[in-house]
Amino acid sequence: MDIAEPLLAAHRARFAAVDALLPPAPPPAAGERLDAATADGTQVTGVLLRHRLAPGDVPMLWSAADTWQLFPYFGDTGTEGADLLLRALKGRLETEETGADSACVVVWPSRDAEAIRAFLDHGLVPLSAVGVRTASPAGAEPGVAVRRAAPGDFAAALELAVTTFDYTGLVAAPRRDNTAELLAPSLRDALAEDEPAVWLAEEDGEIRALAHCAWVDALPGTEAGELLPAGRWGYVNNVVTAPGERGGGFGRALMAHVHRELHRGGATRTYLYYNPTNPLSSVFWHRQGYRPLWTTWEVRPAAALR
Repeated sequence: MDIAEPLLAAHRARFAAVDALLPPAPPPAAGERLDAATADGTQVTGVLLRHRLAPGDVPMLWSAADTWQLFPYFGDTGTEGADLLLRALKGRLETEETGADSACVVVWPSRDAEAIRAFLDHGLVPLSAVGVRTASPAGAEPGVAVRRAAPGDFAAALELAVTTFDYTGLVAAPRRDNTAELLAPSLRDALAEDEPAVWLAEEDGEIRALAHCAWVDALPGTEAGELLPAGRWGYVNNVVTAPGERGGGFGRALMAHVHRELHRGGATRTYLYYNPTNPLSSVFWHRQGYRPLWTTWEVRPAAALR
């Protein structure tokens, strides 16, 4: 997709100015083009991609089955430019039959307040965010036993992992009936590794919390490289404390251990996805030193875009 060079340069300058931790903006993806012009004649452009998922696709855990994702390029036009592109998207969707399991999505730097104004005005909500942590690992938390999980922990770990979605299904994306089936393969594969990147916090021999993690190299041209500065990152995939045990310090102790382990494996920084609409995780992760870098703004169904 060709974007006018001055607009692309202004887009990259916007990202650099709004958050120094953002990686350089990549070239536009191939997709459907949406164009508009501001009151003073400045052109703004959007690239629209449609993603369709099958019931057995893992992204169904957090995504609508039919997603219309807008990649806006509005340079230094701020709220006006973002508003115009969302109006163009609404007009485009009025030509389609969008179903109930559909969404409009924009992934945008979390600190861009001018864009946030436009997103809110059009009915989008901050459903998910990429949080990043750049601090050194903290010391061990006394009193909580943490160990690496093993293949024999699969059933208990899966049962606990599913409870994440029991809760987030109330405060973020709706829970899928086949959540356990979608989670099982990656967890089973992780536990089959020589040193699984899965850790458990225990008390009296009972699992109280779980952290399923990974190491990710953010390289140019990769998905991680478009979200994060280059380097080796620890990815905190799913962390959950057993219902009834939340607030007891198990999650904090577990993550103190996990951060040290991820650092030992070569990660100098860590990242994760969390739901700003979740009253538990949005507080917990900020206390653990994470702050939002990217926010996924979403409206479901797609026809609800204002």
